[in-house]
Amino acid sequence: MALLSYFSGNVTWAASFKYRDYRLLWVATVFQSVGMGMEHVALGWLVLELTDSAFMVGVASAARMAPFFFLGIVSGAVADRVERRMFLRMLALAGAIVSGLTALVLYQDTGLVWPIILLAMSMGCVWAFTMTMRQAYTFDIVGPEAALNGLALTSLSQRVGGVLGALVAGLIIAWVGVASQFVAIAVVYVIGGALLMLTRSSGQAAVADPQSVWQNLKGTFHILSTNRILLILMILAAVTEVLGFTHQTLIPVFARDELGLGSAGFGMMSAVRQLGGLFGLMVLANMGGFQRKGLLMFVLAAGFGLGEMSFWLANGVVTFVLALLFINACASGVDTLYKTLMQSNVPNEQRGRAMGSWVVSIGVAPVGHLSLGAIAGALGAPGALLINGSLLLGVSIATALGLPNIRRLK
Repeated sequence: MALLSYFSGNVTWAASFKYRDYRLLWVATVFQSVGMGMEHVALGWLVLELTDSAFMVGVASAARMAPFFFLGIVSGAVADRVERRMFLRMLALAGAIVSGLTALVLYQDTGLVWPIILLAMSMGCVWAFTMTMRQAYTFDIVGPEAALNGLALTSLSQRVGGVLGALVAGLIIAWVGVASQFVAIAVVYVIGGALLMLTRSSGQAAVADPQSVWQNLKGTFHILSTNRILLILMILAAVTEVLGFTHQTLIPVFARDELGLGSAGFGMMSAVRQLGGLFGLMVLANMGGFQRKGLLMFVLAAGFGLGEMSFWLANGVVTFVLALLFINACASGVDTLYKTLMQSNVPNEQRGRAMGSWVVSIGVAPVGHLSLGAIAGALGAPGALLINGSLLLGVSIATALGLPNIRRLK
């Protein structure tokens, strides 16, 4: 914590670290993201080992993401009503409980995949609320002027935790098994929650006069029907999720079937994916008050599509790693820009609902996971990503040319 405080000063990339509560939130997010990274590796590998099916890996990923779609609007309405920092503490505890229950099921060694998928869906419920609350609370702390920096650094903390979690996960699975992995996940969630207990303030930009959850729910649909910018950004985020972020589903398939790697190698690949995101977020955090955010959003989305297409040419570990680094640098950047622009283009009292809309966009991922798993089963993993990447590139170019008002967003 002292090191973060030292670097905050006037350094552009570390501007948000001058806030004590932000530093606590950042470190807590690292720990929670370690758990999330470990869970991602464990779930993908476990389902693949139990079923030997790329499609079932897609089903598990879809189940984990489905609550984002069904609870996104609700999470936004709740976020604009509750004390966000208090709610984040409860969510950390809920994550620890679900992880502990998953460990208990695995220790029973039934060999059944469906209980694991149901628990993955439960964790998805926890994360649907966590993602909404965390993004809104970040903005609360740092305010509108430092929003891009704060949200980029928050995403950076998720990537740091994801790298550590992915690296540790593969080793733990190989060493003591996947059940013990979920015990470790529960422990890091508890640590993250303990750090959040130390936060003191609601933040400078917190909602001053919150309405009821029911009023917020009704207001969400009014906002989406009247705020064209927010609606378009929500749709673009959903398209990017379906065609881009779902590439993560096929990483265990690439690792085992295309590259001949074991669980430790899969963990390493997941860590590499996060490292690419770290690079993209560091660049974005250092851009300060960059004024052409809309244009940059489209450029990064197009790069995301090109990166997915490059998997078709990846014929070894080195080329696969380079492709992973590139697409995840683009992915982390475009995702942060979506969150920044969505919160910047609504009134302060609607930012929770704006982030709820973003969570809904993430929640359409099951469509992408299921379709990508099915295409991979028919054409192989490289062919599936070639198709998705081509579509994402085409959509990005077409919307950049056809939506000049979004392209000019600051």
